Amino acid sequence: MVQGTTSDAGKSTVVAALCRLLARQGIRVVPFKPQNMALNSAVTADGGEIGRAQALQAQAAGLAPHTDMNPVLLKPSSDTGAQVIIHGKVRADMNARDYHQYKTVAMQAVLASYRRLAGQYEAVIVEGAGSPAEVNLRERDIANMGFAEAVDCPVILVADIDRGGVFAHIVGTLACLSGSERQRIIGFVINRFRGDIGLLEPGLEWLERQTGKPVLAVLPYLQGLFLDAEDAIQSAQTAGGGFRVVVPVLPRISNHTDFDALRAHPDVDLKFIGSGQAIPPADLIILPGSKSTRADLAWLVEQGWQEALTKHLRYGGKVIGICGGFQMLGKTIADPHGAEGLPGVSQALGLLDIDTELTQHKRVIQVRGRCAFADAGVAGYEIHMGTSQGAALTNPAFYIDDRPEGARSADGQILGTYLHGLFDTPQASAALLHWAGLASATVIDLALLREKSLDRIADASVPLFEALAAIRQNLAIPSNWITHGIDINFPSR
Repeated sequence: MVQGTTSDAGKSTVVAALCRLLARQGIRVVPFKPQNMALNSAVTADGGEIGRAQALQAQAAGLAPHTDMNPVLLKPSSDTGAQVIIHGKVRADMNARDYHQYKTVAMQAVLASYRRLAGQYEAVIVEGAGSPAEVNLRERDIANMGFAEAVDCPVILVADIDRGGVFAHIVGTLACLSGSERQRIIGFVINRFRGDIGLLEPGLEWLERQTGKPVLAVLPYLQGLFLDAEDAIQSAQTAGGGFRVVVPVLPRISNHTDFDALRAHPDVDLKFIGSGQAIPPADLIILPGSKSTRADLAWLVEQGWQEALTKHLRYGGKVIGICGGFQMLGKTIADPHGAEGLPGVSQALGLLDIDTELTQHKRVIQVRGRCAFADAGVAGYEIHMGTSQGAALTNPAFYIDDRPEGARSADGQILGTYLHGLFDTPQASAALLHWAGLASATVIDLALLREKSLDRIADASVPLFEALAAIRQNLAIPSNWITHGIDINFPSR
C-alpha cells in the first residue's frame, strides 16, 4: 500500500508507476483505492463511477477500469456533505458526521472488492487517501491504516519535498501513528526532488537514524507530464499559443480533466479563472461540469460571468457548455426533489432554449458517436443527474448511435453537450477548435501523451522498484502477504 504524508504527495503517480513496471514484467497487477474523495471521476465499462486516478492506474496496468478498483467514491457537494458512491452506484447523500458512522458499512464493500481483485491478480497495489496521520479520523478508518491493518499489508510512505518540510512531514506522520501502524511502514519515498542529491544525503541519513527505516528512493521532479489529476486543477501548459480559451473555476467544478487536451495544444492559451479574478478577453469560453449546478450558477452570476458572456458573444466569441455548464446555458434549472440540496427553480443564463430538471437518477455511461457540425468521430462519457428539454435540442451538437445529443444555437456561436472527454478524441477536438475559430492543423492525441507520461514515471521509478525487490528477496515476508495475492517475484537486477 502506498500512503502519503499529505494530499497530493504523489501517491497516485507512484501507484501508476509501480503498476506499469510490474505489467512490463508480465505480472498481472491491478490498482486499488479503498476510498476516494474527488470530483474528477471516470466511467467504467460496467457502467459505474470511480476516481479518475484509478482509471489512469488501470491504463498503466493494461486494464479496463472496473468499479472494484475504487469501491467507495465521495463526490463533495458542499463543505460538509458529499454524494456517496458504492461499487460505482450512488448510495446516498450524506453529511460528514453521518458518513463517519456509515464507514463500517462502506468497509464491507471495500473488503469485498479487495478480495475479488486479490483472487484474480498476482499483485494488488493499493493507494491511500490524504494522510494516515489524521488522528481525528482514525476511528472507523477505511482509507489508510484502517484498511492496511484489516488486510495486514505493508506500507510505503510518500512525501513531497517540493512543497518543503519533507523531514518534518515524515517524522510527524510516524509520531501520529500507533505502534503497529509504524511497524507496518517498510520505508519512505521522497518525491519531486530537484537539485544536488549530495546536499540531500545528510538529511536522508538523519531520517534513517531518526526513524530506523530506509529511504527506498528519491524520485525526480518531472516536468511536462500529462496525467489525469485526481482533484487539483492542472493549469501548467507546454506552451501557450495565441488562441485564447477561458474556463471559470466553479466552486464545485467537476471533471476538469476535460481540458487536459487543450493544455497540451501548442496553439491554445488555456486560462482557469477563479473567484475574484478579472475575466480576460477570449476566443472561446467553456463552462465546465459541476457537482452543484444551481449553486455554481449563482456563483457564476455573482462573479460577473453573465455580463462577460453577453459581451463575448456580442463580439463574435464562441461558448461551449459541458454537462452542468450546458444546463447553465439554458433558461431554467429545476430541482423538484432536492437532488442537489434544497428543492427549487433557478433562472439560468438564457443563452440556449432549453429547460432542465434535475433528477435523482444518475446517468453514467460511455458513449461514441460523431459530430453534427463536422465529419469527425467523438468518444466520451456521461455523468449527470438531469434531463433537458427545449427547441435548441432540434439542432444537436453530436449524434450518439444516431441519437441527437446536445444543442447548438441558431447563430452557431453556442454549443452545449452532456459529453465529458469530448476534447480527448483527436478528431473531435480539432473539429471543435475549428468551429470555435482556431485555424490550425495541429492534432493532439491525449491518449498517446498519457502513455508517454506513464512510461516516463515508470522509468523514473525504477530505483523504487529495485528497492522493493531487495526487500522482497532479503527480508522475511509475512505469510499472509502471499495469501492476500501479493506474492510478487521481483526480478533480480
